[in-house]
Amino acid sequence: MASLLNNLVELQSIENRLRAAKSQLSRCRRTVLFQENQVRNLQSQHDAKLEEIKLTKVQSDRLELELKSREEVVAKYRTALNTAKTNKEYSTILTAMNTSKADNSKLESQVLELMKNIEADQALCEQLNEQIEEQKNRLEEVRKESEVKAQKFEQSIADIQVEWDKAATEIPTEALDLFKRIADTYDGEAIAFAEKLDHRTENYSCGGCFMGLTLEIVNALMLKDEIISCPNCTRIIVLAKEEEK
Repeated sequence: MASLLNNLVELQSIENRLRAAKSQLSRCRRTVLFQENQVRNLQSQHDAKLEEIKLTKVQSDRLELELKSREEVVAKYRTALNTAKTNKEYSTILTAMNTSKADNSKLESQVLELMKNIEADQALCEQLNEQIEEQKNRLEEVRKESEVKAQKFEQSIADIQVEWDKAATEIPTEALDLFKRIADTYDGEAIAFAEKLDHRTENYSCGGCFMGLTLEIVNALMLKDEIISCPNCTRIIVLAKEEEK
């Protein structure tokens, strides 16, 4: 393999290690973000449940106030019974009182149901509080572990970057700019090896996009020390060492 392509292949190797280290650092930081989201989600559930309890209490208070007012009406009916002058009047008052008492009974049931809901929601809030504390403690552990790992990854990235910069000085500016543009397009994979489709023939394909390469391109790869791009994906095509003549 000629000097320029050899240098590009070397740079590709370093590029792969550099991106791998950056990916590890990114995953390390995402672990912390994930744990922070766990805490936020639980806190949101807790806050939403508190708001629900608040609204339920308002509804319960309103019904209790209405029930108290209705009980006063029943009390007045009882007094009126004692002063009824005819059986018809007595019967009318009694019917009205019994109707009010039935309505009051329904209101009491609604209030009791609301109180049960409040108690259940309060118990859930306590559970959520416990989970929040557990996840907060876990978050602190993850942060500490992540910080240690991140420092190692950052140092590794810095070291590899020095290698990358040194290797880049061996490559002409125009070729280096092309390498970087293609690498940004294909997640770091700027180089693609020409792959032989059949050992009995001279048919090759691009190892990046798997499209066939013309004989003209293959011959140029064997004879020239220059950048040749895949007509389909634009990656820089390099002939594997075992295929060189």
